[in-house]
Amino acid sequence: MKKESNDNIIMNRQQRVELNLTRSQENLLRARKSLALGVSSGMRAAALPRPLYIERGFGPRFIDVDGNEFIDQCLAWGPLILGHAHPAINEAIIRQLDRGYTFGAQCELEIEVAEKIREIIPCAERVLYSNTGTEAVQVALRIARSATGRAKVIKFEGHYHGWSDNVLVSYTPELQNAGPHDRPQVVPASAGQLPATYKDTVVLPWNDERQIAEYLAEEGRNVAAIITEPILCNNGCILPEPGYLELLRKLADRHGAALIFDEVITGFRAHLGGAQALYDVTPDLAIFGKAIAGGFPFSVIAGKEALIAEVDAGRTVHAGTFNGNPIGLSAALTTMTTLAMDDGAALKQAQTYGENVIATLRDLAKEHDLPMEVSGLGAVFRPILGARSPVRNYRDYAKADKEAGQVLSLELFKRGVYCVPDGRWYVSAVHGAKELHHLQTVLPEAVEALARQYHEKTESL
Repeated sequence: MKKESNDNIIMNRQQRVELNLTRSQENLLRARKSLALGVSSGMRAAALPRPLYIERGFGPRFIDVDGNEFIDQCLAWGPLILGHAHPAINEAIIRQLDRGYTFGAQCELEIEVAEKIREIIPCAERVLYSNTGTEAVQVALRIARSATGRAKVIKFEGHYHGWSDNVLVSYTPELQNAGPHDRPQVVPASAGQLPATYKDTVVLPWNDERQIAEYLAEEGRNVAAIITEPILCNNGCILPEPGYLELLRKLADRHGAALIFDEVITGFRAHLGGAQALYDVTPDLAIFGKAIAGGFPFSVIAGKEALIAEVDAGRTVHAGTFNGNPIGLSAALTTMTTLAMDDGAALKQAQTYGENVIATLRDLAKEHDLPMEVSGLGAVFRPILGARSPVRNYRDYAKADKEAGQVLSLELFKRGVYCVPDGRWYVSAVHGAKELHHLQTVLPEAVEALARQYHEKTESL
């Protein structure tokens, strides 16, 4: 029998088995001949130890093409709030497939989903449908500019609002290029972005009350919108400082700007009604994606009647061949209905599971004298290495030891736990006692390995 290359074998010391990744590696090499990067999104190329090819998923787990089984804490980067292949979603989709895929016309599901969203989302007086978070953000910004007659948009350093040119700036900038804290430079994230596309995008530090108040005092008459992740999930899962979201609401009202919450991640994770319900701060517009349809492409712009009326009046164009397609609508209605059952028991289970993992990580960090903060909520959180003081914004997070943070993800991978490449954890409503027991069994050894490498590294400096 041919001996496998060491590059394709990862030793799982806890269970004394080897994870053979040969077929995933062969598939990746084959894909690179015809598919850019060999993957369908640039961020997936960073997967550790390499991009996996998945055979099938079930509940909170999946099996890759080499037969390795993992507890899935990545969940397709967030959408799988009910886990893989949930029976209720499967049934709804199969039922709709017999009726049709998409019509380019209306179906009654459009009304039912809109009514459900209005029922659970505080800001949702009216809604619009789209397919991805990226395009939904652009719709919301266009509406805000149409309604206010202004051009400028404030976004915050480290926040991600999709990959369109006007907002893909200062997402993960190198600190030496980011400018001063109080007036960050607008740093494009990709070659090919023309400065003209982001000339009206203003970048400010997050969780800094003074800076946004001062900027709006000077330029508020020109600002159409303030857009923010209400929890900074894309860089550290950083929570807002007490009173910060309330201040954004107050300042937006004072200066006549629209307040937009990008709830693509926080929607149906922070709370059934989104982070706006958790923090009791109602934005003018909010964007939902990822978890809203349990794994199917679907996004929503929800907001105040006065703003959505810009579309009704024909002043703001909103279009899309697949908008409101019945497959996405079926998945969304089933997901929201399931999450709302039994007074939100499913989401509470996800939060409790995650809180247990967070508590275990914090205890282990203390035991091994690791400067590790675990930031976020039960259903989405992120261990941050090299951070003893609270992490309040992107620059605090950027100073953390990212390489050491990736060590934990790799050590968990060896032990059958799969996380987002950047170390973020997503939790579904179907992660249960069996998965939690496995984690509490393997986390001590994974954190011990991390601590050993971290202390060796710091002692050598």
